[in-house]
Amino acid sequence: MYSKTQLALKYIQYLFTASNGKGHGTHSPFVYDFIEKILIDRTPYKAYETVELLRTQLKQEEELLEVEDFGAGSAYESVKTRSVSSIAARAAKPRKFGQLLFRIVQYYKPNHIIELGTSLGITTSYLALANPDGLIHTLEGAELIAKKAEEDIKLLGIENVRIIKGNFDVTLQRVLAMMPVVDMAFIDGNHRKEPTLRYFEALLQKRSETSIFIFDDIHWSKEMEEAWEEIKKHEGVMLTVDLFFVGIVFFSPAFKVKQDFTVRF
Repeated sequence: MYSKTQLALKYIQYLFTASNGKGHGTHSPFVYDFIEKILIDRTPYKAYETVELLRTQLKQEEELLEVEDFGAGSAYESVKTRSVSSIAARAAKPRKFGQLLFRIVQYYKPNHIIELGTSLGITTSYLALANPDGLIHTLEGAELIAKKAEEDIKLLGIENVRIIKGNFDVTLQRVLAMMPVVDMAFIDGNHRKEPTLRYFEALLQKRSETSIFIFDDIHWSKEMEEAWEEIKKHEGVMLTVDLFFVGIVFFSPAFKVKQDFTVRF
């Protein structure tokens, strides 16, 4: 993991090199449309208020949970005690990106979505509310966090989510076997190169030409940057959008040639 100083320097470099996020200077009609219709959409959707109210409530809960750690930095499974408020404040995806995911789902209408890393269900709720006709399969390694997420999602009246508990190395293939296609995947669960690439290869089994894969924290560490570069080079990947904290992958052969964009967000 990069230090805060290293990450800050990388972010400053990103701000100077990225296109301005308003569509200007973007030569791809598809990316221009993505920026105009999704990235800079400022509509105050009702779902925003609903999910952010849940986030506010969770930040006030001091209940302690025993959390199994299967992610980066743990060569073996470890267990830590964390408060719900701490998880909501530090582990849950920030509002800006949760709402971006909402807009992506609302615009492209993927029906079969898989999320690796449920946490407390905040991002999951954004995905589910964006397309009530879709089905979200969300995987969470920590048993008690998954249980808490179930409670949170039920509290919002959301019914199109299935939470699968357990280590991704065990559960991912089982879930993929049940899915006819992966229309969209959000990978936010293990910030290491080898597992990230392994999950990518597994998800490719069920991707289509219109699938969208979104990877979290692509500049979080040297390992994640290396994983992102390998993903970009994959023969099936036709277009990528680097938003610094997340990377978005498209596969359509309609793009004709590979294109990689870095856009300010």
